[in-house]
Amino acid sequence: MERHVGFLGALRDAGVPVSLAEGLDAARALAVIDVADRWAFREAYAATLVKRASHRPAFDTLFDLWFPAAVGDGTPYRIAGHGERGRDRDRDRDVAAMRDELAELLLSGDEAALAGFAREAVRLFGRAPAERGRQAWFSYDVMRELSPETLMSRLLAEVLTGQERGGLAERVARQRLGARMRRFEDLVGTEVRRRIAEDSGIEKIARTAVKPPLEQVDFLRATRADLARLRREVQPLARRLAARLRIKHGARGRLDFRRTVRASLSTGGVPVVTHHRPRRPHRPELVILCDASDSVSSFAHFTLLLTFALREQFSKVRAFAFIDTVDEITRFFAPGADVVDAMTRMTREADLVWITGHSNYGNAFKVFEERYGDAVGPRTSLLVLGDARSNYSELSLPVVRRLADAARGAYWLNPEPRRDWDTGDSAATPYGEIIPMHECRNVRQLSGFIEEIG
Repeated sequence: MERHVGFLGALRDAGVPVSLAEGLDAARALAVIDVADRWAFREAYAATLVKRASHRPAFDTLFDLWFPAAVGDGTPYRIAGHGERGRDRDRDRDVAAMRDELAELLLSGDEAALAGFAREAVRLFGRAPAERGRQAWFSYDVMRELSPETLMSRLLAEVLTGQERGGLAERVARQRLGARMRRFEDLVGTEVRRRIAEDSGIEKIARTAVKPPLEQVDFLRATRADLARLRREVQPLARRLAARLRIKHGARGRLDFRRTVRASLSTGGVPVVTHHRPRRPHRPELVILCDASDSVSSFAHFTLLLTFALREQFSKVRAFAFIDTVDEITRFFAPGADVVDAMTRMTREADLVWITGHSNYGNAFKVFEERYGDAVGPRTSLLVLGDARSNYSELSLPVVRRLADAARGAYWLNPEPRRDWDTGDSAATPYGEIIPMHECRNVRQLSGFIEEIG
C-alpha cells in the first residue's frame, strides 16, 4: 500500500490529475487481477488513473520506476558465442558481436529478448566513472557504443532480399524497424532510470524523469519537438476562443413583439410569456499584436500557430508582429499556406526592427496607431501577446488606452509567471490597468483564459 500511495503522489507531482476516488478505484482493480501479470497490472492502473492520452507517457515512465520489471536471477544476458569470456571481461566484450545480436533482435521483434539485451547493454556501457554529486548511469553512452541507427541499411538488405528497393515495401520496413529501434532506446532509458533509482531513491529520480504533460509545457521553454506536438492543440483552442468572442445580442435575442402580443391573447392581454427572435451569433473581427522578440520566441511561435488557426474562425483577422517597430504579417498567413514557411518568411521579410532590435512596446504601439489604427473598431477584438518588457523605454500608455477604448474588447496574454511581473523592465501593471492582463504560460492557462472570457 505504501508503494501504491507513493506512485499516486508521483503522478500528481508530474502533473497527472489523480483524485482520491480514482486512487481507491485503482486499489480495488488491483484486488481482482493477477498482480504477477505485469501487463494486466499496468493496464489496471492505467484504466483507472489515466484520463488523457497525453498523460500516458508520464504514467508509463513512473510505473516502470515504482514497479520495475523483474531482472531475472542475476545471470547477465548472454551474447551468442561469448559465454564466460564475455562475463569476465565485460568492458572488452566485442562490440561488433553485440551489434550483430542487436540486429537479430531488431529483425525478430522479440520484445522480451530485446528488454534483456537492453539491461545487459546498460550494465556494460551505461555506467560512467563515479563523481561526487553526479549520477553514474547514462543512456547516451549505450547508444553511442551500439549505434542501432547505423544498422538500418544492413537490416533492410536482409528484409528486402529479392525485392525492389525504394518502393512501398521499403517504406513499410523502414517504419517497422525504426519503431523497434525507438523501442530499444526506450528500454535502455527505462533501465538507466531503474539503476539510478536503485542508487539515489525512486522519489529523487521521479522528479526529473518525467516531462510535464503537453498542456503544462511552458511556452517560454518549449523545444522544437514540444511546438510540433502543440500544433495539434491549436485548432480546438481556436474554435473555442472564437465562440467566446462572438457578438451576442442579449442572452435570448431581441424581443419578438408580434409573437408576444399574439400569445398574450390567451391570458387576457397580459404578456405572461415573452417571445424573442433567434439569436444571431456574429463572426467578429480580430486584431492580434504579437511580440516577436527573441525573449519570447517560443511563445511567439505558438501564438502565431494560434493566429493561423483563427483565420478560419473569424470574418476578418489581421495579425501584426513587433519588436521595436511593427509590421502587418497577415499576408504571410494566407489560407493554404504552410505555417512553418509562413513563419520563416515573416522572420526574413517583415519590418520589425526600427533601431536596436530590442523590445520597445511604446514605439510599436505608436507606429501601430499611426499606420494601422483604423484596424481597431467597435466590431474588433484586440489581442496583445507579449511579456510587457520594454527595456525601460517610453510605454505610450495614452496610445494603448485609445486602442483599447476603440475596440469591442481587449485582452493581453503574458507568458511570464505572475511573480515576475513588474520586475526589472516589466511594465505589466501599467499596461494591465488599461488592457486586462492574463498569465498564459501553457495550454492549460490558455484554456482557462478562454473559459474566463465567456
